[in-house]
Amino acid sequence: MPASPPSPSLSVWNEPEGLAARGTLIVLAGRGEHGGLYERFGRRLAFDAYRVLALGDPGADPSVLDQAAKLLADESLPGPKVLVGSDTGARYAAHLAAEQTPGIDAVILVGLPTAPWESGGWDVEVQARTACPTHQGRLTNDPDFRRGAIDATADLPELRLDLVDVPVLALHGADDTVSPLDQALTLYAGHPEVRSVTFEAGRHDVLNDAQHRTAAATVVLFLERLRLSPELPLIAEALA
Repeated sequence: MPASPPSPSLSVWNEPEGLAARGTLIVLAGRGEHGGLYERFGRRLAFDAYRVLALGDPGADPSVLDQAAKLLADESLPGPKVLVGSDTGARYAAHLAAEQTPGIDAVILVGLPTAPWESGGWDVEVQARTACPTHQGRLTNDPDFRRGAIDATADLPELRLDLVDVPVLALHGADDTVSPLDQALTLYAGHPEVRSVTFEAGRHDVLNDAQHRTAAATVVLFLERLRLSPELPLIAEALA
C-alpha cells in the first residue's frame, strides 16, 4: 500500500489500491514525537482500508492544530473522520472536540496525561514509554525524536469532556507510570460518551507498545461500529 515518506510535518498511509477508504484517522503526536513514529499503526489501519494521516506534536508546533482543522474540513477525505491523540496530543484532540471543531465524528484518546511527570533520564523515559523493544530502538535512534520532551510542563488545554458530543474511545496502559491508570479513569468517570479500554502491563505509548496489535484491533472494532452508527451498536459479543 502506498505511503508518504515519514516527515515531522505529515505522514500518510493510504488504503490499498482498488479499495474504497472506510474512513480517515488524523493523529496528533505527543511530546517529543513526530507523525512518522506512528508508521506501524498507520500501516496496520491502512491495511484495513482506513486512511491515516499523522501530524506532529501540537505542544511544540501550534500550527499542527491548524493543520488538523484543515484536514477535518477537507471534504475530499473519506469519512467518518476520527481524531486520534496520544500523550499530550490526546489533550489537544479533546480540546478540538470540545470546541466543536467541524468534521470530527469521533475521538480516540491514548495515554491521556493527568499531571506533570519527570523521567530523570533517558533510560527511565524509554522504559516508561513502551515495553516494545522494536519501538524502544526506533526512539533511541530517531534523529527527529526529542528526548526529554516528555518532562516538559507547558500549559495544556483544559480538559472539558462534558462539552464533547461525539463518541470517545480511551486507550490506557495499566502500568502507565507517566499517566497512572487510576488518575485517568477518574478523569473519564461520569462521561457516558467515553468508552475506556485498558491493556494489562501496558505502558504509556499504547499504540506503539508491546500490545500494539491488540490496540490496533481495538481501534478497528471501534471504527467499524462507528461506521454503522454514532451510537456504536454491538457487532461482536463473546458468549460463555
